[in-house]
Amino acid sequence: MSLNPNRSRIYDGDGDILMEDQKLHERLVILPNTKSEPNAMKNQKIRLLWGQNLLDDLLSGRYHSLVCAVNTEDNSHGIIAQLAHLLPTSQWDAQSITEYASWFAHRESLSVIKFDMDAVEVLGLLRPKNHEHLTLSDLRYGFRFVSEMIKQKPIRRPVASVSFLGAKANKLIDIDNPNSEPSFETVLRIMHESGFSGDVYPSPWMWQSAPTAVYPTYPFPDSLDDMRMGGS
Repeated sequence: MSLNPNRSRIYDGDGDILMEDQKLHERLVILPNTKSEPNAMKNQKIRLLWGQNLLDDLLSGRYHSLVCAVNTEDNSHGIIAQLAHLLPTSQWDAQSITEYASWFAHRESLSVIKFDMDAVEVLGLLRPKNHEHLTLSDLRYGFRFVSEMIKQKPIRRPVASVSFLGAKANKLIDIDNPNSEPSFETVLRIMHESGFSGDVYPSPWMWQSAPTAVYPTYPFPDSLDDMRMGGS
């Protein structure tokens, strides 16, 4: 297949043609976000960092804050413990994170716990004691609180968040359909409606979404709703 001589190349040499032939296991189809909005500052969007490694970006100093889930049983496999282990000036570890979270557990309400790891402040969402799993209502309450914390202390920006999907110890459920996780769109809607406008990192397993196309920001364009209603 010959290249269009008027098209800018992505790679040096024959890289463009070679990459067309790749049968990649992890593959994304990202749609361009070309529409500019005059009220962009008023209606801030959530950026979706498809294909990017959150831990690498945290360790390189791209973010001041991270939003994730914590629990009172075992945090050793979560990103918070990995971050605590890899940050050279952090005084936290999986055990101390879990013990500290236990002090803030409430029976009926979610708690947002601050973990100062020097280079990064982690805002941990701790589900209520009477919830076996994190619910969408918990998530909404947590992100309203987180958004207010960021508003009151802007130095917490730039801020990143996990997607809360695909977790084991901190599984997210919809109580109306507890046997399956909510969609990524539902999670993003709750975050955005709660006032959050940071970056969200889709879980690595979501990088295999092709051929389903994905958008780089949320809210998604109106054209998606038009298609769902039978339009083109």
